Amino acid sequence: MNSPFFQRRSLLLAATTLLVLAGAVTLGLGRDAHSAKPPEPAAPPVNVTLARVQQQDMPIYQAGVGTVTPLASVTVKAQIDGQLERVGFTEGQDVKAGQMLAQLDPRAQQAQVQQAQAQKAKDQAQLANARLDLKRYTTLLAQDAATQQQFDTQKALVAQLDAAVKVDDAQINSAQVQLSYTKIVAPISGRVGARLVDPGNIVHASDANGLVVINQIDPIAVVFTLPGDAVQVIHRAQQANPQPLKVQVFTRDDKTLLATGQLVLVNNQIDTSSGTVQLKGRFANPTHRLWPGQYLNVHLVLGDRARALTVPAAVVQRNQEGTYAYVVSADDTVRLQPIKVALIQDGTAIIDAGLTAGERVVLDGQYKITTGTRVAAAPASAAAGAASAAGGAR
Repeated sequence: MNSPFFQRRSLLLAATTLLVLAGAVTLGLGRDAHSAKPPEPAAPPVNVTLARVQQQDMPIYQAGVGTVTPLASVTVKAQIDGQLERVGFTEGQDVKAGQMLAQLDPRAQQAQVQQAQAQKAKDQAQLANARLDLKRYTTLLAQDAATQQQFDTQKALVAQLDAAVKVDDAQINSAQVQLSYTKIVAPISGRVGARLVDPGNIVHASDANGLVVINQIDPIAVVFTLPGDAVQVIHRAQQANPQPLKVQVFTRDDKTLLATGQLVLVNNQIDTSSGTVQLKGRFANPTHRLWPGQYLNVHLVLGDRARALTVPAAVVQRNQEGTYAYVVSADDTVRLQPIKVALIQDGTAIIDAGLTAGERVVLDGQYKITTGTRVAAAPASAAAGAASAAGGAR
């Protein structure tokens, strides 16, 4: 039987132990509460430039550079020697084919025409008399009053004089042609340049410079070159399309379309020194937007790709596996999407596979992201240029 003293001692020890344990628990909880850190905030989204996948009809073309040239150019020259009396054009004006451009002194040629006509009249009179004599000899020969020789001689004289009249006709025609050369007319319609000879000067058929140059500028031509490898591609496009291929010409910055025409020439050989082939397009030019000597960019349209998926070329990235793009999901995170690129031209990529119309893709800032990164559209001021190229950033 335990004594009361030992019972009180046991209770005291138990109470003390409980107090020590409670203090330890309280101290541990306090330390845990003091050492616990608040949860870290989520990383902010990365600002990138975005673009939408577009679906549109896209022309497929070969690009080159070319020079505007007249469709036809004629240096108007005198065909005979003579004094230039007057000109019938104003420098820089348009002229029509057949319009009088210059008049030479015609008096010498008129005299030649009159001389030839007089000679013909003389020969015709002799021919008429010879024919009457031949008729008489025919009657006399039937009456045995003339010999066969006399008849044959008269018949030959008639033929000779008849030939002389024909020569006279040729001489008249020749003299009239020479006379017509004194009136110089425009051989083609076009625009005249500077007058090279003033009235009062003696001009010669051998003059190298001529009187004036006419350039046909409506329609007008553009001569351009493409790599020789393009010849087979062009031939396939021509065989697939019964209509002439379209040619588009742009300003040197490639932003403004000046005119659309058609291909009229693929040269019959490739230049071995440059490896290029020369081509020519023909363009209507009523407003004279194209001018001879103008240097511009040329697109030879080989065909159209209907409802093609397109993105700005900067969207397309490359790694060891091929081409890819960063696609933005609905939760604004990005994923690496392999894509197949059919063609890149003029800063636009045509996509064969991997993207769908309307998807958001990263246009700029790919170096800052990886799969799973949350992104936000860059401020408009930072993405203005890229956004316009992409058809609108989101």
